[in-house]
Amino acid sequence: MLSIVVPALYALFVWWLGTGIILYLDRLPERTYRWSLIGAAGTLAAGIYGLVLTSTGVSVAHAYCGFTCAVMIWGALEMSYFMGLVSGPRKAPCPPDCAGWRRFLLAIGTSLYHELSVLATGIALSVLCWGEANQVGVWTYNILWIMRWSAKLNVFLGVPNLHTDWLPDHLRFLQTYMGQRPMNRLFPLSVTVATVGVVLLIGTAQDAAPHSFTSAGYILTATLLGLAVLEHWFLVLPLPDEALWSWAFKRGDSQAGPSPQVYSDAVRERCAPLSLIAIRER
Repeated sequence: MLSIVVPALYALFVWWLGTGIILYLDRLPERTYRWSLIGAAGTLAAGIYGLVLTSTGVSVAHAYCGFTCAVMIWGALEMSYFMGLVSGPRKAPCPPDCAGWRRFLLAIGTSLYHELSVLATGIALSVLCWGEANQVGVWTYNILWIMRWSAKLNVFLGVPNLHTDWLPDHLRFLQTYMGQRPMNRLFPLSVTVATVGVVLLIGTAQDAAPHSFTSAGYILTATLLGLAVLEHWFLVLPLPDEALWSWAFKRGDSQAGPSPQVYSDAVRERCAPLSLIAIRER
């Protein structure tokens, strides 16, 4: 039993703490971003080095290290986007009359450079760890990547819960690219496929020897995938998920930026009959 509970609790803790740190740093005044990004660069380098170094090991410790390093890499990349270092060519709200593929392409433009950097990092990690015995770090990175894209597409197509206060002030314009409706056709497919993945990973872990590298690796990744499914449900169910990171929303200084009401009015003007959510990207 402990062979399942311990890695699951560890993955939960890393997810909770990592998300909270990013939320906290993103909401600090922009004058602090320089130091946060310097720390993120160090974290990125350490994460890549640790992931590649441990990719040859098959102990339980190597599984934990690969998982942790992948989360470090992902967190650093997310910080580079939310703090404006690597984003995209478009930094303006969506035009009120924009719809369909044009709206989608404009939305891609808000994070194009970031998406390319995430893709390049994923390819580099796969190449550096190709054929090695420990693929936990690569699996972890790919789960974070795929599930974030799933969440982004669902938010673009429309989900009911809106968390505009999760966005830094300089990114409030992103909510004008998001659809507004109670449900979309992609959501059931997203959560169903991911939930099946969780079940398969847990089943494989149970077939492995307790307290083994294989068992730990599958439970770590299954828990992370399960948490991603939970985050998807946060998009449609009235759950007080912000309470999980209440400490991250406390800051002594507020950033100067456009009023969220300006963007809310733009959203209502563009898609009045629908309902809106802003994604909580990590």
